[in-house]
Amino acid sequence: MAIDQSAGTAVAEDRVEMFLQRVRDIRASLHQVVVGQDETIDELLVCALTGSHALLVGVPGLAKTLMVKALAAAFDWKFARIQFTPDLMPSDITGYELLGRSQDEDGPRLVFRRGPVFANLVLADEINRAAPKTQSALLEAMAERHVTIGGETYMLEEPFLVVATQNPIEQEGTYPLPEAQLDRFMMEIRIGYPSPQQEEEIVMKTTSGATRMPRPSFDREAFLELRNLVWAVPVAPNVASFAVRICGSSRPEDPRADQFVKDYVSYGAGPRGSQNLVLAAKARALLEGRTAPTVDDVRKLALPVLRHRIIVNHRAIGDSINSQRVAQHLMDKVSA
Repeated sequence: MAIDQSAGTAVAEDRVEMFLQRVRDIRASLHQVVVGQDETIDELLVCALTGSHALLVGVPGLAKTLMVKALAAAFDWKFARIQFTPDLMPSDITGYELLGRSQDEDGPRLVFRRGPVFANLVLADEINRAAPKTQSALLEAMAERHVTIGGETYMLEEPFLVVATQNPIEQEGTYPLPEAQLDRFMMEIRIGYPSPQQEEEIVMKTTSGATRMPRPSFDREAFLELRNLVWAVPVAPNVASFAVRICGSSRPEDPRADQFVKDYVSYGAGPRGSQNLVLAAKARALLEGRTAPTVDDVRKLALPVLRHRIIVNHRAIGDSINSQRVAQHLMDKVSA
């Protein structure tokens, strides 16, 4: 961190050490519950520590729900789970008004009953199973941190994060998320199968008793302090420029795009992609004990940040080119 005064540097180093110690506690508590998945846990922590939403993609049985519940327990957050189904209504998420009677009033009046979205961490399980109208009920909450019911606006308590899950192998009867909502997620985190050794450990742990959630490491105010520290990390101009260059190179109409992108991409990542690349790089730098992000931090997180923001065309589908391949191409071709 570029601070001239030695006293200021010492304060900055103390804050980073405090951050590292607290994050180590969170990591350790999550690994007591979840076996392996180191990269997934770190990417989920990056989203949490920046106050951003995450999309978890993986087949059933890979501890997606358990991981999110453990994260909420470790941060001592209010947790809510919404199981998305075709018959789920928007009011099942945001809440609804009904006639009620107040002790201070003689007649009935409309009373707002809060829905599960009024929590610190909301798990939207199998979000692509609900109809688009219901999916969009989350959009205002994710973007504006409030919901509007009956003309009244109700603020959501900070922190507020949405972690949505999708099953990639079962697409019958599902509704793909609209691009506007996909863009609200900082990362699309893909979860793979565990190694044979990890699977043996999972079997031993889960068949010998109930899983214990981690104990809270710190309170809400302490988390907000950590989040503000991440936001305050300075970014060198070349790092920000590199993030902008990667996103610009993903847009087929941009002069920076090469022929591969022009051939296979319909729409590239927008400015929110650049913002999230820089913000995620800040969190990754702090997670590794550094006080400023580098170009390498941006590269390491480019795949989960960009792959759900790149829309490939019909030619790409015919040639078996997906958004993951395009994002990897950008990482290989765009120079610092």
